[in-house]
Amino acid sequence: MKGSRFTEEQIIGILKEWEAGLGTGDLCRKHGISDKTLYNWKAKYSGMVANDLKKLKALEEENRKLKTIVAEQALDIQCLKSVISKNY
Repeated sequence: MKGSRFTEEQIIGILKEWEAGLGTGDLCRKHGISDKTLYNWKAKYSGMVANDLKKLKALEEENRKLKTIVAEQALDIQCLKSVISKNY
């Protein structure tokens, strides 16, 4: 997956410019982004400040770790069930 060329802080700054009244077309040309990108950013980052962004990143990292743990446990359970089902 291709990473963004803008940091989250820059994205929030761009959204603040938009909220201040700069037109969508002008803002997109100024920063070299598409309208769709701007609206996607708005859906994800609208109303955030830097502290909220740090909390979001921490929660996303914790969520990733928890999903990994659940996947490993599910695999362990599946292996144990297959061992128990065999007649020795």
